[in-house]
Amino acid sequence: MRQSPPFDADAARRLRRALGMTEAQVADGMAASYGVRVGPETVRAWENRDGTPGSAELTALAGALWCDPSELIGTPRTLREHRLATGVPQPDVAMRLGMPFAEYERVERTGRWTGTDRQAAVLAELLRLPPRARIALTGREAELAGLLRSAASVRWQAYVRPVHRMLPSLTKRRVERVLERLHDEYHRRSFVSLSWIDTNSETARGPADAGHRYLDEIDAHFWELIDRA
Repeated sequence: MRQSPPFDADAARRLRRALGMTEAQVADGMAASYGVRVGPETVRAWENRDGTPGSAELTALAGALWCDPSELIGTPRTLREHRLATGVPQPDVAMRLGMPFAEYERVERTGRWTGTDRQAAVLAELLRLPPRARIALTGREAELAGLLRSAASVRWQAYVRPVHRMLPSLTKRRVERVLERLHDEYHRRSFVSLSWIDTNSETARGPADAGHRYLDEIDAHFWELIDRA
């Protein structure tokens, strides 16, 4: 089966139009400069998301559009897409991880990570995984969310080290700032003074519900703060 990198159809259409080219002219450019022969209907299909170019076709398309191939690569979502975006063959990834090829192929196919923490670290470095992708693709979202809920609701300082251990590409200071902010935001939303509010009243339940909602969405709040920190 042909493997294709993630493709940004909107970028391809935008670049073609900026150059004043037709789909036929793009196809001719691909054939003349790279020997990659596709029809204008194929170029149109790529732009309409009815198909995606393979690696060789993507390189030829970038050449015809006078851009770097990276400008035509969309945001990778799956492990396979991250690997294709970095151009590392499957066997090379498996070898670097010290994982049987069949096992690594199964990880890509099923989306279920079966490697160790050490292998996850090697994978993140090899494929240049952003922090959020590293957590998602190695099956640690639930574990991180549990740590974040505890940090927000109890004592955030105790969770800096375990969270930082999961995300070593982030500085410890950055993790500290974000956990402290999560803690402050949670308590600000859920604070109810039992000395003057009846906890069975609607007045009390409002802040309590807000606090619960915040914890339910803790991972989204965490990544938003990480992006801003």
